[in-house]
Amino acid sequence: MNKLHFGNLSPSVTVEDLKELFGERKLPVADQVLLKSGYAFVDFPDQNSAIKAIETLSGKVELHGKVIEVDYSVPKKLRSRKIQIRNIPPHLQWEVLDGLLAQYGTVENVEQVNTDTETAVVNVTYATKEEAKEAIEKLTGHQLEDYSFKLSYIVDMDAAPPDQAPRTRRGGRSSRDQGNCPPGPSGDFGAPRSRQHDFPLRMLVPTQYVGAIIGKEGLTIKNVTKQTQSKVDIHRKENAGAAEKPITIHSTPDGCSSACRMILDIMQKEANETKTTEDIPLKILAHNSLVGRLIGKEGRNLKKIEEDTGVTIVISSQQDLTIYNPERTIMVKGSLEASCKAEVEIMKKLREAYENDIAAMNQQANLIPGLNLNALGIFSSGLPVLPPAGGPRGALPQMAPAGYNPYFVCLWLHFQSHSSHLSGMYGVPPASAITHQHSQQAPEQEVVYLFIPTQAVGALIGKKGQHIKQLAHFAGASIKIAPAESPDVTERMVIITGTPEAQFKAQGRIFGKLKEENFFSAKEEVKLEAQIKVPSTAAGRVIGKGGKTVNELQNLTSAEVIVPRDQTPDENDEVFVKISGHFFASQTAQRKIREIILQVKQQEQKHQQAGTVSPHHSK
Repeated sequence: MNKLHFGNLSPSVTVEDLKELFGERKLPVADQVLLKSGYAFVDFPDQNSAIKAIETLSGKVELHGKVIEVDYSVPKKLRSRKIQIRNIPPHLQWEVLDGLLAQYGTVENVEQVNTDTETAVVNVTYATKEEAKEAIEKLTGHQLEDYSFKLSYIVDMDAAPPDQAPRTRRGGRSSRDQGNCPPGPSGDFGAPRSRQHDFPLRMLVPTQYVGAIIGKEGLTIKNVTKQTQSKVDIHRKENAGAAEKPITIHSTPDGCSSACRMILDIMQKEANETKTTEDIPLKILAHNSLVGRLIGKEGRNLKKIEEDTGVTIVISSQQDLTIYNPERTIMVKGSLEASCKAEVEIMKKLREAYENDIAAMNQQANLIPGLNLNALGIFSSGLPVLPPAGGPRGALPQMAPAGYNPYFVCLWLHFQSHSSHLSGMYGVPPASAITHQHSQQAPEQEVVYLFIPTQAVGALIGKKGQHIKQLAHFAGASIKIAPAESPDVTERMVIITGTPEAQFKAQGRIFGKLKEENFFSAKEEVKLEAQIKVPSTAAGRVIGKGGKTVNELQNLTSAEVIVPRDQTPDENDEVFVKISGHFFASQTAQRKIREIILQVKQQEQKHQQAGTVSPHHSK
């Protein structure tokens, strides 16, 4: 991986000349230099120094009258699916890079390389060597924010013959697992996203201590975030009048624990100053799908944590759960020190369960041919499930940039584990039903009206209509842009017709395209309005009694859902429902509304069948 090829060398160049050059450029002494006529192979001690050598020497240094060229030395049989991209703008958003890479194929992994260079470097693994080759051809020299991409093949040991596969020493790791950079702070190009997931700590605090946690002019909470290198969201404006408020902490596991400790300490000091005698237990919020694995068989995991830390743990009843509030409260009673130790163990168990769910989700994603989750920006800062303001109990706040949202994972797995939900959401059967596809009815075609900025129409269509054609082919959907109603309209309607899977893919790519083409600023999230038609008989069910259903729907998805009341049903007796939000907020709302429509249709069918007396019973 760290062997470099030095080309275009003058025949008079010596090994000493090269070593002297390395010293002048403050490069580490190479482990091995093999000089041939006109070229040389040089082994560097690590990937960071190899990258530095390429960046500082290739095409920039003249040696004995010739400008030298430096790149990785990769045998042809090992040039396959893995490439390296250098000179990436340091503040580039992940979803922009994801969208760019996805243009040339299915990206299996994108891994940040920890370097001393000012620009970012990533190692990319494509699904096929043909896709990797096209990416190198098309992206080499690609200009982005005044930076010109530089690409190279890197060794792909998966392409090596069996007898050349890397061996693992006892107790050691394969060379392919080494050299990974440590997790970076949220939002930066950081650790491999396939291995590092943002799993926030969610806790409940008594409302009377929120002011003390924030501090005068926000100084206290700023100090917490600074010392722990975490992002802390206090949802004080939600659930007015509630006795407790949720707090979400985004950071590394250690960062979350440190912030939790500081918050508990702040509350304890405030309680002492106000002479409050009531104990302040630690309350952690966790999705119900994870809690069972925290408890363990016959409560063994929970008992062990209690015994090891000296705390008492009580978990709220499942009866308190609703589909709109899937979180349970884990109450920890004990000293500050004991509670903090218990928090570490509890979050460790929850995080393990979540990581397993992530792995299961990635496996299930393969059931949808051609659906590249990374390409859609699902796990990037560009398409968060929820908006920046955060949400109340039962709706997680915005995930940290480049992080995973546990709520979406649980939602995905919920659909995956129920065949009816899965087929309803993606139009494909679960794994157990794949062999019986021929007997299933084809997924119903859905129509969604998506509104995009007028100035984005050209980018969506592409040169000679190429982009919109490719998008339609990729998604398996019909995509048409409706004519403008007037010359000065600010939005244009995109009509998307296809299965639930096609809708998911087409809408996801459109959201990603708008971000990629900078129609939204770097700090601004893509938020669009979508409209779907529902039978007029189902409109009332979407709204619910006193607006209860639509309010719960908005709390669950964080999308804005509006059912205009003064609508006249069209010729098909249908009315519009408007949905505004980020990609997954919109997708989740669309799915829930489709479920309501299906329930209404099924009930109507039952009533019709009940009202029809069969000839057998009419005698």
